Amino acid sequence: MALLPYRLQNLLTNSSQKNKAGTDLEASAELKSQSSANESSKSGSKRTRGRRGAPRKWDISEFVVEAQEGKTRFHDFDLPVELMQGIHKAGFQYCTPIQAASLPHTLHGHDLVGKAQTGTGKTAAFLLSIIADLIQHPVEDDRFLGEARAMIMAPTRELAIQIADDAAQLLKHIDLHVHCLVGGMDYGKQLAKLQRNYCDILVGTPGRLLDFANNRDIYLDQVEVLVIDEADRMLDMGFIPQVRRLVRLTPKREDRQTLLFSATFTPEIMRLSQTWTYEPVMVEIDAERVATDTVEQKVYITTANEKLLLLLNILNADDVDSVMVFANRRDICRTLYEKLKKKGFKVGLLSGDVPQNRRLKTLDSFKSGAIKVMVATDVAGRGIHVDGVSHVINFTLPEEPEDYVHRIGRTGRAGKTGTSISFACEDDAFLLEPIEKLLETKLDCTMPEESLLQSSDT
Repeated sequence: MALLPYRLQNLLTNSSQKNKAGTDLEASAELKSQSSANESSKSGSKRTRGRRGAPRKWDISEFVVEAQEGKTRFHDFDLPVELMQGIHKAGFQYCTPIQAASLPHTLHGHDLVGKAQTGTGKTAAFLLSIIADLIQHPVEDDRFLGEARAMIMAPTRELAIQIADDAAQLLKHIDLHVHCLVGGMDYGKQLAKLQRNYCDILVGTPGRLLDFANNRDIYLDQVEVLVIDEADRMLDMGFIPQVRRLVRLTPKREDRQTLLFSATFTPEIMRLSQTWTYEPVMVEIDAERVATDTVEQKVYITTANEKLLLLLNILNADDVDSVMVFANRRDICRTLYEKLKKKGFKVGLLSGDVPQNRRLKTLDSFKSGAIKVMVATDVAGRGIHVDGVSHVINFTLPEEPEDYVHRIGRTGRAGKTGTSISFACEDDAFLLEPIEKLLETKLDCTMPEESLLQSSDT
């Protein structure tokens, strides 16, 4: 017997399940009827417990946010009530600049090209728009398992997983499903989850998404909203050919909504945006505003030999709660991790040579507070969204100035304040100038206090 096409198998399976469900319901009703008859024949002297009432329905009146001049509330948009409940539970009150600038356009179906770094709230900006659209335009025709309504592409596994987690939080009270497909994790388990529930929002890295598409385990011809996040990083990591192939599997740009976000608007990014979007709205959030509003920035002029001692003394300070330490290379990160661990710090390591499952466990431990210090490379650190990071330390200055903004964006998030400390020595001090040029401001460079260079072993 020839194998049926995957979608037809799904259709027949669904039909079979419906028929079985109908039979089960009839049998259940008959049993309940018999049980009721038996109960009525018994003595009426026994007390019976009444039914519990239905769960109390949430009301928008429970979500009170006062209007403030210069701030945009989520109440100011006509968002579905069940989505407002998710926003309330997530602790959001006022829109960040990228949200306030983009939502008026994306909620009305316009394509958008946004310039914004991580830590600006752009993930919530496109998720809220997607979820509102999916709620307001339910599918009335037959659906098939693996058929995505919205697809979000991210350059790293950590970022894709974080986006999926954020989506799941917002969908807590909504009958929509999010699926995350990333490399380094079991393909079969990801496929099994896809075959259990419809695919409303699909999040993933280009390589793994393409694997599923080539195997006809996902279908992208019905995608209503396409999001390409951190397009500049996609370009840097060589993912653009894979992204092109995935985009070609979706409907024409005139028949879908496309949202593209990038930390920079290089000529190449602008060419790609013109290819993939249709009459987009352009939104820019300046790097200077992102970097300086909520983050206190310090630069310590030191020597390469003093960096480790300086780091140890900073980590031992009372006001340091949760820290991310960045370095440019994997070998530097590995060495730092081992030395900090030897000194007794609760430390984790995020770099490309760490197995994916271990990276996820390490990230969970950092979020829960079991790990105080996270050492990371730029690529691995891009997808980290952890509330409460008090300090970011640049053990080595980034070679790309945009990475400086991404690094310090790990702290001072969601309106909270944070501290960024960078070490500049004879090997990398020349990298300060392009960073200052990007920020359009001079960084405060000082010598570290004597106490920060004293060894506790002496």
